[in-house]
Amino acid sequence: MARPEWFIKLIEKFFHDRFALAKLTNIAPIGLMTDKALFEGDDLFYLPGDRTVQIKQEIQPQQDIVLPSQVVDYFIDKSSYHWVMNFCICRESSDCMDFPIELGCLFLGEAVLGINQQHGRLVSKEEAFQHAALCREMGLIHLIGRNKLDTLWLGTGPGERLMTICNCCPCCCLWKMLPQLTPTIGTKVQKMPGISVLVTDHCAGCGTCSEGECFVDAIQLEEGKAVIGADCRACGRCVEVCPNQAIQLQIDSQNFVLEAIDRLDVLVNLT
Repeated sequence: MARPEWFIKLIEKFFHDRFALAKLTNIAPIGLMTDKALFEGDDLFYLPGDRTVQIKQEIQPQQDIVLPSQVVDYFIDKSSYHWVMNFCICRESSDCMDFPIELGCLFLGEAVLGINQQHGRLVSKEEAFQHAALCREMGLIHLIGRNKLDTLWLGTGPGERLMTICNCCPCCCLWKMLPQLTPTIGTKVQKMPGISVLVTDHCAGCGTCSEGECFVDAIQLEEGKAVIGADCRACGRCVEVCPNQAIQLQIDSQNFVLEAIDRLDVLVNLT
């Protein structure tokens, strides 16, 4: 059932409480119930920005280079239904001043027909491509996969008929709560398969990467050098902001895009 406006406003009112609620999931019974009710069947991962990628192979001709955004393009092209939200609920809840609030999520699949038309619109395939490209141009990072929370707050049909493509900023993202969540839930949001993030010897310890750029606080200064922790989801923001180009995001397999597509393809029926 499509959610009314008051329901969305209620979510926005309690959005900042997500960190305290996430901590409660570390209490075993609460964590199990929360996982079942809100995250069952989830599998999502972040796609690093195209410009952060360094292929660990001989450079190919430019037209042949495979980039993370092609995962999004594949599913836009495959889907029969495309829906763009009028707003990002995370940025609207946080009164974001750094990234456009009007650049909302892109949803794919038949379940989008159940979304309240006050909150977005059906778009053509070409409009969906344009929306995704604009989000990348504005510095937003795609999070793609199957997300039960979206079926619940939108009031749509089953999760196997809805694919989420969020466009995330480091300041407001819902998933800033990942470090507080029980690992059983937190590990359902991962880095793109086959990606490694490395700090090189060029690191000068300036701290730029650790000052609010990582939405899960996975990079810290230790003994004058940036160190990347296990919470890293390889979004690539630290790579982009490093003034010394001392952080590298590398793809270790030429088939990384195909591997990502194969993993997602079985989660949602888009035809």
